[in-house]
Amino acid sequence: MSVGDEVERVHQAQGGDHGAFAELVACYERMAYNLALRMVGDREDARDITQAVFLKAYRSLGSFDPGRRFFSWLYRITLNECLNHLRARRSHEPLSERLVDRGKQPEERWEGRQAARIVEEALLELSPQNRQAIVLRHFLELSHQEMSEVMGVPEKTVKSRLFTARRMLAGILRRRGITHP
Repeated sequence: MSVGDEVERVHQAQGGDHGAFAELVACYERMAYNLALRMVGDREDARDITQAVFLKAYRSLGSFDPGRRFFSWLYRITLNECLNHLRARRSHEPLSERLVDRGKQPEERWEGRQAARIVEEALLELSPQNRQAIVLRHFLELSHQEMSEVMGVPEKTVKSRLFTARRMLAGILRRRGITHP
């Protein structure tokens, strides 16, 4: 969705057009779900978080600043919901229990899927801040400038966090026996 279309849909949704908000949901639902999944590592929790994000966004449309991108605003809501979820989960359930292999699904037998699972598990070992940098750049494919806007930090800080996150992720993968050619 172009920035102009996004602005128009937001304005229409603020005016009570449910169809316009549905278009925004359709456009950004996958982004929100993928971010939530990468941040919390559980499909059901990611679905719940995604629903909560769009409910919160709908209820808060009146406070949306039209000078900002809806994508960035929604991303921030998603990230905050993920961090809240992780804080709540930390007090109830250790992260290591989430990493137990509960049996291989047929699609996990494929080498590519196995590698993806290893990377997803390794991502969960990163701090939320470092995980965010990796997810934004490598899964959502945002530029450094877009990451800066979403994260609310200067581009130089984005680059530094991304460098640190990559180095930490590489270390985790090496400990798991995965080496870069």
